[in-house]
Parts: sequence; C-alpha cells; structure tokens
Amino acid sequence: MSRTIRVLLAEDQSMVREALAALLGLEPDIEVVAQAARGDEVLAAARAHRVDVALLDIEMPGMTGLDAAAQLRAELPEVHVLVLTTFGRPGYLRRAMESGAAAFLVKDAPAAELAAAVRKVLAGERVIDPTLAAAALAEGADPLTAREREVLRAAADGATNAELARTLHLSPGTVRNYLSTAIQKLAVRNRAEAVRTAREKGWL
Repeated sequence: MSRTIRVLLAEDQSMVREALAALLGLEPDIEVVAQAARGDEVLAAARAHRVDVALLDIEMPGMTGLDAAAQLRAELPEVHVLVLTTFGRPGYLRRAMESGAAAFLVKDAPAAELAAAVRKVLAGERVIDPTLAAAALAEGADPLTAREREVLRAAADGATNAELARTLHLSPGTVRNYLSTAIQKLAVRNRAEAVRTAREKGWL
C-alpha cells in the first residue's frame, strides 16, 4: 500500500480549517498531521511534523500564505505548497506561483478536487483553477514596483504623506511621487481608488 500523504493545513478561520481537515481525513491516503491559524506558524509546524504538502490560505495574521509559501520554498523545498483561497484574484495566482506554490484553488472547489490536487502536487504536477488561470492571462502583469506596492499598503489606512514618510523612512516628496506613479499606472483618480483597485486585482 502507498504511504500516507502528510498534510499541514494553515487557515485562520477555525470552522473552515476544521471542515477542510475533516474532509481530507476521509481520504484513505491523506492525513492532516498539523494545523496552523497563523502564517508565521507554518514553517515551524511543517518542520516539526515532516509534512509532504502544505495547504495555505492567503489571508492570515502574522504572515500571508504567499509569504509563508516563499519561506517554505527557501527552508523546506521538499514540501509541496497548495494555496487555497476565498479570493479568486488573478494577481494572487501570479504571486502564488512566484512564491513557489504548485497549486492554486478556490475554497469552494469540491472536496474530491482538493484531495486530487494534494496527490497531484506530491507527484510533481501543477494544479491551477482554470477560471483563475484564464483571468490571470487576460489581466496581464502587475504594473506596480515593489516600492509602489509597499507605499500603497501603508497608505491603506489613510495616513498622510508625512506619516507615510516617517513609517517608510522616505522623504514626503518621494512618497508623493510613488503614490502619483501608482495612481497613474492604475488609471484611477486618487490613492483610495489605487489601493482598492490593486487589492481587487490581488496585487497588494
């Protein structure tokens, strides 16, 4: 008989996490050996439980699932990463692939599809939600630079340019230039619209 696939499940909503664990637990060849509610707990849990596959939500406290995926790729490259998200945003798919994820599925995918994806990534295959793949191709690449994304994220709570400058250790003029460029690239009217548009596309 083939060996049981050891899975880590990282999801901050306990009800969703437990439901996913229960569904995967019904599979004869899959065992959820570790669970995490925070992104910054993923690496330690994966290492402690010698997992084969890590299922990561994107939006988690402590660290995003995308950052946790990149950390796993750097520290435990033998662990296969499957990103599972509520948000079917094309930019998330692109970033997940760049972070080393082997699969990207939305949470409302059937349980059988999720179990099949776990087996496929362990076998070295890539599994991507076809609707998201098409949307990502249509969307094109993220036009923002890393610094523009950083400034937009910091601006999301309504901080002034002076406050952003202090937080990011930049001059107010530099902050203003980054925001202006981001607004222009996203073809919106102001910083609030820039933040909203970048989030909707999964670029923040």
